[in-house]
Amino acid sequence: MRRFVDARVAAVFKDYPPGLRARLMALRELVFDTAAGTSGVGRLDETLKWGQPSYLTAESGSGTTVRLDCLKTRDGYAVYFHCQSGLVDQFRTIYPDTFAYEGKRAIVFETGARVPVRALRHCLALAFTHHARKKSGKAA
Repeated sequence: MRRFVDARVAAVFKDYPPGLRARLMALRELVFDTAAGTSGVGRLDETLKWGQPSYLTAESGSGTTVRLDCLKTRDGYAVYFHCQSGLVDQFRTIYPDTFAYEGKRAIVFETGARVPVRALRHCLALAFTHHARKKSGKAA
């Protein structure tokens, strides 16, 4: 388990119910592992945005912010993306039946559901390289 640098982020994770915390901690590890394994991304900054654990490509500026949180209206949790980035629409095109989506901003999971890690890793890599790909004119 990766240590928390920001005590505020650690406190948010600590406040999640245990089962949900375990799922979100697993996503957190996947976020860091994906960034480390994706060319050009560099070190992530972990902070809070809108009270949600957030991951920024501050070192490279290669991508858009990714956020994690529980769902407010039902049981479950989500990976959130900037709603104007077009990323969730891109994910829908690539993975129409793999994920459940919330509008143009999130991939959502039921608490007990299996997470399709390989596909989610691809989506995270696309988010973490979003700005770099836009600048270069490359698609997914």
